[in-house]
Amino acid sequence: MQIKEVANKLNITPRAVRFYELKGLLSPSKQPDNRYRTFTEQDVWRLQTIVSLREAGMSLADIKQALEKWDENDREELQYYLELQRSVMMSEWLQIKQVIETTDHMIDLLKAEQSLPLDHIFLLAQESRKLREQRSSWKDTWGFNQLAPTHDERVATNAGNYADYDQALDLIVQRVQPARNERGLDIGTGTGNLASRLMERGAAMSGVDQSKEMLRLCQKKHPALETRIGNFLALPYLGEQFDFVVSSFAFHHLADEQQWLALDEMRRVLKPGGRICIADLMESNEKPSGKQEYPSVLTLTDWFEKHGYRTTIQPMNEWLHIIYAYKEDRHHA
Repeated sequence: MQIKEVANKLNITPRAVRFYELKGLLSPSKQPDNRYRTFTEQDVWRLQTIVSLREAGMSLADIKQALEKWDENDREELQYYLELQRSVMMSEWLQIKQVIETTDHMIDLLKAEQSLPLDHIFLLAQESRKLREQRSSWKDTWGFNQLAPTHDERVATNAGNYADYDQALDLIVQRVQPARNERGLDIGTGTGNLASRLMERGAAMSGVDQSKEMLRLCQKKHPALETRIGNFLALPYLGEQFDFVVSSFAFHHLADEQQWLALDEMRRVLKPGGRICIADLMESNEKPSGKQEYPSVLTLTDWFEKHGYRTTIQPMNEWLHIIYAYKEDRHHA
């Protein structure tokens, strides 16, 4: 095919085709006598992929990297690039959603008070900026990609922060009581140890983790588990997707303000009446420490109750607690 024919087929301009060629994204063969470009079916497929990824918001540099991985037949790395791009787009979508909600609040204020006080505008803008900064500042400061190969060995010892690990995961399953084909989300899924237990009970599970190495090992262990790159502060799913959300030994890594955003994100992706179960290191109500290093059981239960959930708390040891939050009309144990 010639360049005009290809451009017409993909509904783009010949100039766009030349631009992608100039950027090194494709290299059609050229006839030796007149140097006209000749596009094979493979070239057309590659160009269609470029156009689609551009429509999805991917930069030319990221597209080039993704195509290089495809050329190397490195499916895992290509999937990682696409999932990472999806995670970035989801975070941007949530930021846009926050701006829209802030604007809606301003409109409501204007309707109710026939004016828009400057102090109200300032507070709304400050809150919107704070949420945007929290989502954009997420970083892996714990080196989970490096820890991934030894993760299962470490949790198997039940030592240190992982004391009572297996018992905690089993108790989450007992609390959640997944019905067959219910859809669940495991945040900070690691190598899928909790998600796999819920899958054994018939749940359709998805796992989110910030570490591509954790997810790579997870996929090898549990091919039926859907996995996505992401984190607590910008879950890579649209709203009301899951019957329940679980997390184990991950929530305590969040700073105080990030915890509230994470809980809001869990609530956002839950179906109406959904339930949440978290097993993690937490400050006990009865024995508050002078320096709080972990989330507070009391503070978390207060948040759940303010948002219409009832809670049950199961202490496992001095630090490890399980919080199960459910709506009045849902199962509870």
